[in-house]
Amino acid sequence: MILYFNFRMDEGRQPLSRKLPVTSSKINPYRIIIFLRLVILGFFFHYRILHPVNDAYGLWLTSIICEIWFAASWILDQFPKWYPVERETYLDRLSLRYEKEGKPCELADVDVFVSTVDPMKEPPLITANTVLSILAVDYPVNKVACYVSDDGAAMLTFEALSETSEFARKWVPFCKRFNIEPRAPEWYFAQKVDYLKDKVDPTFVRERREMKREYEEFKVRINGLVAMAQKVPEEGWTMQDATPWPGNNVKDHPGMIQVFLGNELPRLVYVSREKRPGFDHHKKAGAMNALVRVSAVITNSPYLLNVDCDHYINNSKALREAMCFMMDPTSGNKICYVQFPQRFDGIDRHDRYSNRNVVFFDINMKGLDGIQGPIYVGTGCVFRRQALYGYDAPVEKKPPTRTCNCWPNWCFFCCGSRRKGRKVKLNEKKKKMKHRESSKQIHALENIEEGIEGFDNEKSLLMPRVKFEKKFGQSPVFIASTLMEEGGVLKGASSASLLKEAVHVISCGYEEKTEWGKEVGWIYGSVTEDILTGFKMHCHGWRSVYCMPRRPAFKGSAPINLSDRLHQVLRWALGSVEILLSRHCPIWYGYGCGLKGLERFSYINSVVYPLTSIPLIAYCTLPAVCLLTGKFIVPEISNYASLIFMALFISIAATGILEMQWGGVGIHDWWRNEQFWVIGGVSSHLFALFQGLLKVLAGVNTNFTVTSKAGDDGEFSELYLFKWTTLLIPPMTLLILNIIGVIVGVSDAINNGYDSWGPLFGKLFFALWVIVHLYPFLKGLMGKQDRLPTIIAVWSVLLASILSLLWVRINPFVSKDGPVLEVCGLDCN
Repeated sequence: MILYFNFRMDEGRQPLSRKLPVTSSKINPYRIIIFLRLVILGFFFHYRILHPVNDAYGLWLTSIICEIWFAASWILDQFPKWYPVERETYLDRLSLRYEKEGKPCELADVDVFVSTVDPMKEPPLITANTVLSILAVDYPVNKVACYVSDDGAAMLTFEALSETSEFARKWVPFCKRFNIEPRAPEWYFAQKVDYLKDKVDPTFVRERREMKREYEEFKVRINGLVAMAQKVPEEGWTMQDATPWPGNNVKDHPGMIQVFLGNELPRLVYVSREKRPGFDHHKKAGAMNALVRVSAVITNSPYLLNVDCDHYINNSKALREAMCFMMDPTSGNKICYVQFPQRFDGIDRHDRYSNRNVVFFDINMKGLDGIQGPIYVGTGCVFRRQALYGYDAPVEKKPPTRTCNCWPNWCFFCCGSRRKGRKVKLNEKKKKMKHRESSKQIHALENIEEGIEGFDNEKSLLMPRVKFEKKFGQSPVFIASTLMEEGGVLKGASSASLLKEAVHVISCGYEEKTEWGKEVGWIYGSVTEDILTGFKMHCHGWRSVYCMPRRPAFKGSAPINLSDRLHQVLRWALGSVEILLSRHCPIWYGYGCGLKGLERFSYINSVVYPLTSIPLIAYCTLPAVCLLTGKFIVPEISNYASLIFMALFISIAATGILEMQWGGVGIHDWWRNEQFWVIGGVSSHLFALFQGLLKVLAGVNTNFTVTSKAGDDGEFSELYLFKWTTLLIPPMTLLILNIIGVIVGVSDAINNGYDSWGPLFGKLFFALWVIVHLYPFLKGLMGKQDRLPTIIAVWSVLLASILSLLWVRINPFVSKDGPVLEVCGLDCN
């Protein structure tokens, strides 16, 4: 028994996580191939530049510029993958260290943020499932609080949340009593598994059936609220006490806070920040910053979890997984956030539009984790509140080094002088401590209303209160909370005073003349605030961690039809363009700080990739132009050139294969990613580039609508739904252009005989490369119908006619100097 106890004690002192580098047998061949590919690229460009095509100089020069850009983009994307790692957590050690028997639980508190805007596009039932999965998480009840941000001030969301809080009183105990997974009821009851296989307890069977019946009734009530909300009364919505709903005017309403649950269940808080005309509310980033302030006043947990309304907790131990990094005594204080991969439900097995994004989450993110960590704080991210306040990461304390390298008879003098120096330093520290104690009354925050006493620590001594207010705003309660590194609510504060202060910190004018959105909280200036915020944290010297538990921590829904997917990619690309053209661009911002070189490479790659749309469109147009004009971008290929091209293709294939091997990605997912890189590149990225330039240079803002989340109308109900958008025009034009080029090229070869098929082969391969990459787009154009949509047919005929007339007008196969007269060798007389 004593030996077992000692073993448990030793295990409790061990690290809570471990870094697992990719095995050398997998990563070393990959690094060798990257190096060889760089050498081959050198020979390739040496040949291409020194062998121009004189009769098609414009096509050759265009292709050279595009190929150089593609090579530079590949380098930016490849080198951050040089040190990929995986992580392993030890939840049992976490419990041994912080959940000791007979003692209060020492796990850190966590505030969970859920953001929603439009209940008509983000169904309340989906939001309710996300909230229920949070309330039922495997974590101490008194250490979790869930904040729901309703940025649309919709009474439907408020009423749905009220219903959710009532259903949670039954659902949460059921989940914890029988330890079920997942703890979102919609997805738990939708599992196609035999729930009696491992649970034969008749109590479980009875209670599960009863809970399923309760959930069906809950769904009926939620759907009833949605149906009633379809028609807004002329006088606006009224609450149960007959008073008008404060959020009837979405753009002009006061701040609203309502606290649900508590005590036996985690606290649930509804938040809708104040909106007034004439104020820039900064969209989602502003809503998240309002949640940061509200949570700091009400609960002030040291750690925060950010999830979208459609991303539920799929692994009830997700918070414990994150705490294995955050609360690790050796390295936890350097970590600003723990990012989990995004996994999705409701996507068909073919994943036509690469919604799973497996290459990014399973390959790129592992590589970034080996450098300084994931580059964004997206959904499913647990982060440190102090890092979000703009504080620098703690400096690593290096052990003292021995400087006395002299003989023994001198060592007494040297070491004695060192001891004397230490005494002087200790005396100085004592004087400083006394000075701090004496200046406590000077620098401490003034007493505020409702008996909340002032607060002080070392940070408050380094900065006067005026600077605190300039940085964080005019709220003594919030300022005091920022000084509490371990979290916790101010002692002596009443609930009424805290709620009053919470309403104050979400007022629309609170952030004026402060550093919110500049150095504090989510950073403004981009619709992809997650990348910009992560970049600022890394510039302050923090590092982040990528955690991939065996059971996915979070799951969500994705826009699975083509139009919604392109709009999602457009939003991401526009955010990158905004960062590229801002003062926070990683190309020139943040030098001399804590950002590592390869991490900067990854940030640069994340903001310049929309620029690839221009060379990509040009390169995808070249095959059709070559087929229509009879020219080509490469001169007659020699044996030396053939070897270079073959080596380049082999190195590209080998890089992909080895990358899939160490990343654990299948070839299907890799190929889908390659296809959608072309589809998104020639459509969404191009539009984002021009919209970003218009926004920055001309001040023309683009309003984005919320992407509709999948409902419960059937599996893959929206996959084949066709929605017209201008984003479809560029890839459709390229597709038609290359198909026409193939038809014209083959027809010309048939007319000219056998000898013309040799030069045609390279051009056909080039054109078919484009068509194959755009094949998922072609399938998406067909929509759900049995026939081609009318708008597609009209555009196809129009473009085909224009291109055909243009080709006839150019007439590339006839000499511009008139007909060529050759002696045929026959005597006609």
